[in-house]
Amino acid sequence: MRVMVIGRGGREHAILWALQRSPKISKLYCAPGNGGISRIAECVPIEENDFEGISGFALREQIDLVFVAPDDPLSAGLVDHLEAANIRAYGPRKNAAEIEGSKVFTKRLLKKYNIPTAAYESFDNYDEALAYLRTQELPIVIKADGLAAGKGVIVAQSRLEAEKALHDIMIDQVFGKSGNQVVIEEFLQGQEMSLLAFVDGDVVRPMVPSQDHKPVFDGDQGPNTGGMGTYSPVPHIPASVVEEAWETIVKPTAKAMVQEGRPFRGVLFAGLMLTEEGPKTIEFNARFGDPETQVVLPRLQTDLLEIILASLEGRLDEIEIHWSEEAAVCVILASEGYPGSYPKGLPIEGLEEVTDSLVFHAGTAIRDGQPVTNGGRVLGVVGLGRDIAEARAKAYADADKIRFQGKHYRTDIAKKALV
Repeated sequence: MRVMVIGRGGREHAILWALQRSPKISKLYCAPGNGGISRIAECVPIEENDFEGISGFALREQIDLVFVAPDDPLSAGLVDHLEAANIRAYGPRKNAAEIEGSKVFTKRLLKKYNIPTAAYESFDNYDEALAYLRTQELPIVIKADGLAAGKGVIVAQSRLEAEKALHDIMIDQVFGKSGNQVVIEEFLQGQEMSLLAFVDGDVVRPMVPSQDHKPVFDGDQGPNTGGMGTYSPVPHIPASVVEEAWETIVKPTAKAMVQEGRPFRGVLFAGLMLTEEGPKTIEFNARFGDPETQVVLPRLQTDLLEIILASLEGRLDEIEIHWSEEAAVCVILASEGYPGSYPKGLPIEGLEEVTDSLVFHAGTAIRDGQPVTNGGRVLGVVGLGRDIAEARAKAYADADKIRFQGKHYRTDIAKKALV
C-alpha cells in the first residue's frame, strides 16, 4: 500500500515511524513533513489545508490511504473532501471533528448527556461575558471557542489576568474568529491524564494512558504550551480510576456523537482532570495528541495500519490490539523564547550521538544536509525502559547530547510517576 500522512510535527513523525513497521506498506509520503520525517517518508511540499493539492496528489500517485493527523484540516473537512474524491481517508469527518473545533459544542454535548465536566457558561457577547466573569471565583479558565494552535486556553489566577484574557480573545481577537465565542469554566483541581482511543461509532478501543506537561517551566510554572513532555504508563494513578474515565466519559461521549448523527471515526483524545469527585473532562481532541503520541505508539505492538483498516472496514471490535509493558518518557527540546517568538534556522548537532532513545522531529528542516531548528518545539526525545525511572534516565541522558543554540527543556518530566 501507498500511504500518505498529512502534517509536519512530532506526532506525524511518530505515526510514520509506527506505519513504516507494517509489511503491507510499500511507500510512505508526508505532506508537508519535516527534516526528520524526510528520512523515512517522501515529503511533499503541500500545505495541510490545501485540499485540492492533497487530493490531486493522492489521485496522481494512486495513494491507497490518507491519514489526516492535524486538527485544522480535520475541522475544515479534509476527510469529507477526500471521500468525495473516492480517496480512502482516516480521521473524523467535519461534523464529528467539531468535538475539537468548537469548545461550546463540546460543553453542550457533555451537559446534554450528563458526562462529567467543569461547570461553565458560554458567551458570544463581550459585555455579558465580562459581567459573568466578575461574579466567578478564582482561578478561572477562559477558552476561545475554536482552534487556536493549543494556545486558546488561559488559566487566570487574578481578576486582572482574567479580564485581560477575555479582552484579548473577544475584542483584540488574538486568536482570530476562534474568539467569537468563549467558554468560561470553573478551574478543576487535580492531576491531568490523557486517554487516547481508536473509535468507530460506538466502538471504543482504548490505548494506554499517558500524562502530559503543558506549562513551559519546571513545577508547572509559566505559560501553557502544546506540551513539554509526556510519559506512559501512569503507575501512580489507580487502574480503577482509569477504568472509571473510560466508562463515564470516553465511551458515553462516543455514543452521544452517534446519537447526535455525528459518528466519530478515527482517534479520539480525552484530556481529563482527576478531581476529588472523580474524572472530569477538560477537552476532547479529534486526533492523536502531541506529544502523547510519541509515548503511546512506541508501546503499540499491533500493526497500526491493521487497526486503521479494521476501523475503516467496520471491524474495529474484532481486531486484537496488544501493548508493550515497557514505559516511555518523552522530553521536548524547545527553542529559546517558546511559547512566545523564537528564532529559526539554528544548526542542530549531536543527533548521531543518541544511542538509547527514539528522536521524533517536531520543528526541524534540512538545510544543506544539516538539520536546523524550524519551530518552537524542535525535538521529542523518547526513552524506553522496564519502568518510568529507566525510561526517564535514558531520555534525559540522550536529550543532553543534542545541541542547538538556546535549547531549553523541563527537567521534571514524569517525576510524579516515580513511585
